[in-house]
Amino acid sequence: MMAADSDPESEVFEITDFTTASEWERFISRVEEVLNDWKLIGRAVAKPPEKGEYTTGTWEEKTKEINFADFKFSITHHYLKQETVESEGKEEPEEDALPLAMQDLLCMNNDFPPRAHCLVRWYGVHEFVVISPGTNCEAIISESKCNLLLSSVSISLANTGCQVPVFVQIQQKWRRMYAGECQGPGVRTDFEMVHLRKVPSQYNHLSGLLDVFKSKIGCPLTPLPPVNVAIRFTYVLQDWQQYSWPQQPPDFDALLAGEVGGVEFGKLPFGACEDPISELHLATTWPHLTEGIVVDNDVYSDLDPLQAPQWSVRVRKADNPQCLLGDFLMEFFKLCGRKESTEDILGRNSVEEDGKENSDITHALSKLTEPAAVPIPKLSVTNMVHSARKRIRRHRRVDESPLSNDVLNSILLYLFPDAAVDKPSDNNESKAQQSNPDGKTEQEKDPEDYNLYNQLKSAPSDSLTYRLALCICMVNFYHGGMRAVAHLWQEFVLEMRYRWENNYLIYGLAGGPPDLRCCLLHQKLQMLNCCIERKRARDDGRKSATAEGVRERKVSGCENGRLGPESAGSTATAGGMEVSPGKSWDSWSDSEDEFFECLSDTDELKEAPAEGERSGAKEASKAKPEGRLQPHGKLTLLNSDQPLYIPVTQEPAPMTEDLLEEQSEVLAKLGTSAEGAHLRARMQSACLLSDMESFKAANPGCSLEDFVRWYSPRDYVEEEVTDESGQTVVRGDLSARMKIPGNMWVEAWETAKATPARRQRRLFDDTKEAEKVLHYLAVQKPADLTRHLLPCIIHAAILKEKEEEAAEDIPSVRKAIQQISSLASKLLRHPNPDYKKLEEIINQIMVVEAVIARARSLKAKFGIGKGERGEDAEDLERFVSSLLEEPEVAVIGAGRGPAGSIIHKLFVSAQRLADSTDEAALLAPLEEEAGRGGGGTEDRKPAGGGGVPDFPPPAGREILLRTCVPRPAPYSKALPQRLFCVLMREEFRLAGAFSSDTSFF
Repeated sequence: MMAADSDPESEVFEITDFTTASEWERFISRVEEVLNDWKLIGRAVAKPPEKGEYTTGTWEEKTKEINFADFKFSITHHYLKQETVESEGKEEPEEDALPLAMQDLLCMNNDFPPRAHCLVRWYGVHEFVVISPGTNCEAIISESKCNLLLSSVSISLANTGCQVPVFVQIQQKWRRMYAGECQGPGVRTDFEMVHLRKVPSQYNHLSGLLDVFKSKIGCPLTPLPPVNVAIRFTYVLQDWQQYSWPQQPPDFDALLAGEVGGVEFGKLPFGACEDPISELHLATTWPHLTEGIVVDNDVYSDLDPLQAPQWSVRVRKADNPQCLLGDFLMEFFKLCGRKESTEDILGRNSVEEDGKENSDITHALSKLTEPAAVPIPKLSVTNMVHSARKRIRRHRRVDESPLSNDVLNSILLYLFPDAAVDKPSDNNESKAQQSNPDGKTEQEKDPEDYNLYNQLKSAPSDSLTYRLALCICMVNFYHGGMRAVAHLWQEFVLEMRYRWENNYLIYGLAGGPPDLRCCLLHQKLQMLNCCIERKRARDDGRKSATAEGVRERKVSGCENGRLGPESAGSTATAGGMEVSPGKSWDSWSDSEDEFFECLSDTDELKEAPAEGERSGAKEASKAKPEGRLQPHGKLTLLNSDQPLYIPVTQEPAPMTEDLLEEQSEVLAKLGTSAEGAHLRARMQSACLLSDMESFKAANPGCSLEDFVRWYSPRDYVEEEVTDESGQTVVRGDLSARMKIPGNMWVEAWETAKATPARRQRRLFDDTKEAEKVLHYLAVQKPADLTRHLLPCIIHAAILKEKEEEAAEDIPSVRKAIQQISSLASKLLRHPNPDYKKLEEIINQIMVVEAVIARARSLKAKFGIGKGERGEDAEDLERFVSSLLEEPEVAVIGAGRGPAGSIIHKLFVSAQRLADSTDEAALLAPLEEEAGRGGGGTEDRKPAGGGGVPDFPPPAGREILLRTCVPRPAPYSKALPQRLFCVLMREEFRLAGAFSSDTSFF
């Protein structure tokens, strides 16, 4: 007995605790928590949406992740942002009001919104929640799982009192299938959906769909309340053959044949190579109908698109249309990532000297010492190209050269227009004036556009650097890619050396020191121009000094230490440099010029002690003044009554930004010690010492106080004092900082000798700097060159788009160009810009180009710009600009307005072309072509002839049925019912919202 009693107890070894929450209950609880967090509990108060607000308003969404066991869901709240409505006392009488979502079902203000979530289009709701499977999760396909989710939603809504509809995404995501529910006080709406591949024949028209709707409602009332109907048919126009694409393609044959001039090379191409508008969608809408007004069944239909009261149009843009400017920029940008050097591309020996001069090393010394005159051949394109062409020819056949002679000559003529005509070397001065264009014409056109180079750190749009960038871009795209770029660059560097060696200023560069606001390559070219200017000035000075020496030798012998050529053989110049007899100044090569009268520090120290130390002020004042520029007002020297003269000084050495950076690094490395600071001050005072020496030479017998009065007047303090005789006199003295022991100015003044600027060591060694620039240019790889010129190309592209936009007047494009400019400005001013972000800028430029191309395409299709009509033309222009800016544009006057007439004719011509049976129609032009856009009634007659309809079958039909009936019982509350039907060639969708009374059923 005991054993029998103990058996059942031994079997009960586990007790199920039903108070523990299951996974399903946890999921429901989590949904409720999220609804609470988003404050979706209770009845919201809001004004009904206004007409068009779903399109113009702002839609926002919030998303959270929730789990059902280990299955992830994302729950998203979509809502139209509206102004909050203050309604404190209104809630009491409206306690039994329908939820807002149910009111939305019947609202007619926002049928068929062009840009909205699909649930907004199908159900008209302005706020809803969607629960969908998380990313990388399988779809909810089985019916039991769908029902489980729907029951979870139903319980959550009941528990929380939330009146916002909640949808669950079921089936595969591409099907866009949703089921949902909305609950209110005593009412509930079920959202259901049917999705088929083909349209059943019995539901292919309005009458069949009305039968479905009525049977689903199952209203027991005998006179059924009328059903409100809204219909939209969408027609697609794809064939634009009647209206050719207006883009003029570049003449590739001419470009490839080398028949190019400055016009082609000076301009970037622009526009789409294909029509950027792929389709035009015409939506014809009947917004307010009742079921008895129109007939639409399987036999007959009243729904003629030309009779529709509302027309609206949207355009479908071609995906990433091929655009010329964008292709140019992208191909150019790709060069930035290449690694090859010019030698790798053109051959290792392509930069060797021509002929056999390099073959025998014994000629090297004789070539260095032989003072043969430098030939100055005529400046012409033929001479420019000749030497490089011969060098390349030695390593490959002529036809293998990346650039043909014709193309290369055209490019060089465009880059250097001063070489267009053979000119004698006497015309150097006119070339100098030409080579420094002040840019006034460009600046007068639009100063803002001209000064864009300051922001982008590129180069002025009339400069050589800017033109070079355009040419490099052009040859890269049309004439052989990177090999052509390397070839052109090599020719350019040779031309730079030619101009340096022959004292020809570089055309197209502003005068003065390098402009640090421009790109480094532009600065380098300006630096080379500075070197050429200094060299020319020096050579001109020598020539004039030589001529003067020849004239005055009999009288003054050897004035100022300058010797005539005849006496140069036996006498040393003032600088101590011996000159070979019988040679004119012109015959000296750069290597000899470089050290002309430039004494080293050791030579200066070896010289006899300074005369000023041996002899008194009298002897110093007797020294002959040299290098005077002009008197300094009425000032006289403090120690004598001689006027104070401003000396001719050396200009400070121009510097490019990389040299400045290098110099600052050197100075920074000297440290903060006293010795380092002193050395840094000495390095920085080279210009000061030179000016002191020039001042001493121009003003014999002067003092430091005299120099300070000219050079830094604020450091010479004057005050009125009364002398012994009682008269008020003005006395001056150096400022306090000038009297500090060890002051650099005092130290420099003591070491400075009276030497005019022309006999001083050069502050700026133009020969050395020019060689440095030429070497820098020669070692640039094509990728380096591209990086240097990329700011110029972006600058050119922005200017091109501004110019093209000005012709079209598109506000959104203007704004986009400003944004591109500001973003590019931030990136390009950085020493090492982020090339990923620069690629984004190029992509934005391509987007803008596509928008402008679309504007042109639409204007061509709608006949704008022909100057035919007045008011109609203005309406059409507004219509076309709206098409670019807005997702969908209403056609004023529907099919009878100016735009409607043109759209009708576009469809008619497309229909005629599509009708393969009428071959004559394929060849015959449209009769009304000249007068399209007229708008008379005769234009709307079927123009195809032979029974061809004006419009193709609609690509999509949308039918919206609405009514308000008691359901499920005759005594239930009258509630909104809605069915949205989509009929397409490969899709049939019914999205129904059916409300029922949960109190009286």
